[in-house]
Amino acid sequence: MRGMSKHRHHGSGPSHRQLRVGELIRRTLSDVLMRGEVHDPELNRLSITVGEVRTSPDLRVATAYVLPLGGIDADGALAALRRNRNELRRLVSHALSLKFAPEIRFVIDDTFDRMDDTRALFARAEVQRDLARHEDEEPADGETPGDEEE
Repeated sequence: MRGMSKHRHHGSGPSHRQLRVGELIRRTLSDVLMRGEVHDPELNRLSITVGEVRTSPDLRVATAYVLPLGGIDADGALAALRRNRNELRRLVSHALSLKFAPEIRFVIDDTFDRMDDTRALFARAEVQRDLARHEDEEPADGETPGDEEE
């Protein structure tokens, strides 16, 4: 199985190339949606943010994390994007010079929901109490744990 290993990414995340191509696809997809280049009035009336695009290691699949303005009718926006995915794929691949036009998959971007959940968690009284207790236990400036004089 020697031939397969050259395609495997050994880091703990996407390669530089995956990140670069994902960002190019994100920008292009955002521009296409903003300019209303798709021939679908329902899709063109929506204001959709493309928060991130992640690509597979072989760059053949691009997952676009999207959110309609205000999060309103996310299911309808997703359906419109999926209905037009072939045209969106063609428009994106035409704008970028990639060897293969990636398949574009659309999912709702829940980053903001998770940030709100995290903020709510940190605002809870018991978490605030634990954080305050932890700060009280921090070593004085310049000291690190285990530096006590003998």
